[in-house]
Amino acid sequence: MNNIRIFAAVILAFSLASCSLPKTKVDLLLTNGHFYTMDPRIPDAEAVAVSGGKIVAVGMSRWITSRYEGKKTLDLRNAFVLPGLIDGHAHMVGLGMSFTTVNLTSARTVDDVVKLVQSAASKIVPGGWIRGTGWNERLLRQINSSPAAVLDKAVPGFYVFLVSSGGQAVWVNTKVMELAGVTASTISPAGGLIIRGKNREPSGIFVGAAINLVASQIPPPSELELQNAITLAADTCARYGITEVQDAGIDTGVLHAYQGLASKGGLKIRIYAMYNGNDTTLPAILKQGPILGEKGYFTMRAVRVDMDGPLSNRSAALVSAYSDDPGNYGETYLGEKDLENLTVASLASGFQVCTEAHGDRGIDVVLDAYQKALKAAGISDPRLRVEGVDVLLPGDIRRFKELGIIPSMQPVQCVSNMYWVESRVGRSRVRRTYAWQSLLKTGSIIVGGSDFPDDSPDPRMGIYTAVTRQDIDGVPQTFGEAEKYFSLTPDAAEDSSDFNGGFVPEQRMTINEAIKSFTIWPAYGAFQEKEKGTISVGKYADFTIFEKDFVDGPVDKIPYDTILGTIVGGKFVYVDTSAANWRIR
Repeated sequence: MNNIRIFAAVILAFSLASCSLPKTKVDLLLTNGHFYTMDPRIPDAEAVAVSGGKIVAVGMSRWITSRYEGKKTLDLRNAFVLPGLIDGHAHMVGLGMSFTTVNLTSARTVDDVVKLVQSAASKIVPGGWIRGTGWNERLLRQINSSPAAVLDKAVPGFYVFLVSSGGQAVWVNTKVMELAGVTASTISPAGGLIIRGKNREPSGIFVGAAINLVASQIPPPSELELQNAITLAADTCARYGITEVQDAGIDTGVLHAYQGLASKGGLKIRIYAMYNGNDTTLPAILKQGPILGEKGYFTMRAVRVDMDGPLSNRSAALVSAYSDDPGNYGETYLGEKDLENLTVASLASGFQVCTEAHGDRGIDVVLDAYQKALKAAGISDPRLRVEGVDVLLPGDIRRFKELGIIPSMQPVQCVSNMYWVESRVGRSRVRRTYAWQSLLKTGSIIVGGSDFPDDSPDPRMGIYTAVTRQDIDGVPQTFGEAEKYFSLTPDAAEDSSDFNGGFVPEQRMTINEAIKSFTIWPAYGAFQEKEKGTISVGKYADFTIFEKDFVDGPVDKIPYDTILGTIVGGKFVYVDTSAANWRIR
């Protein structure tokens, strides 16, 4: 009994001593959350401590708060926290520019056009170009003065170029016509017409072949315009919980824009960039070498090239002809030897290669070229990637793992394309389209992305479509729904299982695999697995915070789970201001 009392006294004394130890001061404490860490050593946690932009402790709330004191403490109130989500294939400038391209299809009056153009002007650099599409030519009947004068008054100091809904006419302001040198004496070209007003002055409306008189004056975006587009895109990504984007194909202008933003702390999220391998400046970029972690926010160590085009316009290179276009096999843009040589040169300069290939023949050529390049280069950890990977040959599924090639795929595109893809490739090949589970079973990983702005940047949709292979309405549940909504070949009815409970449901990911495809796997695909992808000590404090735990909940709720906040480097880059139950001390 005495021994027990002595032991208890020692434990009590030790506990009291522990409580009296001074706490380590850190920048931020996140407590009382559900951290789904993706780290098998500590798969679940309640709290993290952050200092210097990195995670310094992960554990239970009582343990963390007993040892650390935060300059700021956030009670997460049981919010669900993932490692910062990564989009493994997207286009930042394209997304940003889409916000400054005015959609005029809703305009019913000239005043509507004016308001939309003025709204766009508020988002771009003064003196820049405002582009728009979709105006109805009937609106011109409402204008008493010249159409150009309407735009001159609405947005003085800007260049305005608006394309009609049919694409057969454009509406510009006086600054654009002055830049193009169009005057009363300018003759309309063959096949085109300059619409004129009083004294034969050009009115600002150009039709047919005359459009090129003004369209030819649209300059490539300036560095300020590129930076503005990147900033707008980064704001959107932050709202969607994205902490890094792997930008698939930048040129020198975009590179300088990124570097300018990174040098002054102007990047809200992290960027991993792939340089455009078709750009004439590639040799100079390879000679310069990779840019590794400029202030932790910008890295460029990849080259992106195209092997073929998408299935949507039947330009993906196929071994057998398209089922709905006999005689068309698609085309390859690069020869196998050309890709091999580019890959060897890129690897020698410290760059990985990311080749976009969609069709089974295109992918097969890429794998052959990569195999030869790997043998010639002798690089130990190249992490070559294939972007897209829409339809595969059976033998190539295992080759990805055997060669160490990383498939980079966009789950949301599977669902965007499922309505017509069976009619393109037929019943036998459709089971090898977006073959996620077949690849995973061989031991491959999959880098997940969205390819925005072609599809939504929302990673909730990426995760949802990865685990369901259904659209937001749960289609398809049955073959009957596929018959109703899809374009199908007559052979599709031979096995309805391809559409029962999802589009080729045997290829669905598990929820854990889907989350990995937007966290640790894209981190690995960019040589960044030691820096991000899991909630682990020593890694960047990048987190995506959801209101509810969707891992164990109904999958149809994933797209609607509120994103409460996004943290990059220990700093909030987005907060849902309606989340009144958060408490920051």
